[in-house]
Amino acid sequence: MQETVKRCAWTGNDDLLIAYHDREWGVPVHDDSRLFEFLILEVAQAGLSWLTILKTRENYQRAYDNFDIKIVAGYKSSKVKQLLNDPGIVRNRLKINASIVNAKAAIIIQKEFGSLSRYLWGFVDGKQVVNKRKKLSDIPSSTTVSDAMSKDLKKRGFKFVGTTICYAFMQAVGMVNDHEVSCFRYKALRQIRVNSKGNKV
Repeated sequence: MQETVKRCAWTGNDDLLIAYHDREWGVPVHDDSRLFEFLILEVAQAGLSWLTILKTRENYQRAYDNFDIKIVAGYKSSKVKQLLNDPGIVRNRLKINASIVNAKAAIIIQKEFGSLSRYLWGFVDGKQVVNKRKKLSDIPSSTTVSDAMSKDLKKRGFKFVGTTICYAFMQAVGMVNDHEVSCFRYKALRQIRVNSKGNKV
């Protein structure tokens, strides 16, 4: 009899969610472009389902120049108009404008801290926080750390970075391991924890 793979309850039976869960969710990300990608996607997801965003992810990659922070920071009104007319992404002017504002703020952070990664991972002292969630209802929508991140990002000019969005971002980029303890990815991720310099710990 084939053994059933135990996954987090939120994956359901959707193949796209399962693939994202199995390959990406909770894996530590330290590359600035990928961190910026998740920031754009989390902002786009506000008020929508994550599945909706995953279905448009390739379109976002194309529309946002592979999430190159400097390029996005330089978007002009003509590019905003182009994005607003792009059926492959969430056409919300506030969210699109936020992505440009956030790119400009990210560049300032890169200059101050050396990288966006070093700044963001600083909120968890450079290493993944390993939680022990037994079921989906044990996972909070925010924490004191995401509160602090949200507050500081807002102070630095970022938009659409409320604490709930920040915590979802932290989960996505592996700053926290919020896989249920019975999930096969929980133990796997504990073995690949890395610090802010990208070294195994």
